[in-house]
Amino acid sequence: MRLILVGPPGAGKGTQAVHLASHFAIPHISTGDIFRLNLKNGTPLGIQAKSFMDNGNLVPDSVTNEMVRDRFTHGDVGNGFLLDGYPRNVGQAEFLNNALTAANTPLDVVLELKIENEAIIKRLSSRRTCRDCGKIYSDTAKKCESCDGELYQREDDKAEVIKHRLDVYAEQTAPIIDFYQKTGLLKSISALGEVSDISKRAIATLTNGN
Repeated sequence: MRLILVGPPGAGKGTQAVHLASHFAIPHISTGDIFRLNLKNGTPLGIQAKSFMDNGNLVPDSVTNEMVRDRFTHGDVGNGFLLDGYPRNVGQAEFLNNALTAANTPLDVVLELKIENEAIIKRLSSRRTCRDCGKIYSDTAKKCESCDGELYQREDDKAEVIKHRLDVYAEQTAPIIDFYQKTGLLKSISALGEVSDISKRAIATLTNGN
């Protein structure tokens, strides 16, 4: 299965990506991981990306696209993949479509995790993160159960920051949902509820088409 997971920040894409990749036995490919690997290994693409990042600039789509294309040359994608965090705009979606078509490995499905902004703000603004191990808790927790570390609210989990992230998503990334809807690849599920229930919903939709 060749799958893309899309949805706003706070929809639970990262969590569901892990579950779905495991269930379908396909690699979970996140752009963050691709960037870190290229930077760590000092690849030509990593060096290009670092030159932009060191100057405080966004890495251009051309470099990001080539990093993703290179990732598809690895042997573990033979049975499919789950893309998380890419594409982020229509230009990247068009590049990906052309690259996969040229390789005769077209996408099977794009799964959208749907959730209202109000629910996202409530969900993310109530999160607390352990300073030591990074584990996430609700705001009712007093300390980390794993390492006894202090819990704090990350800057990007504050309501005003979340609202800005949602505005950026609506402007830049949400249009790819229209793009994939027109291709007939888009399937949507509700991202409300317990993690396990959302996973079951996603697997049923991907397996049965409903």
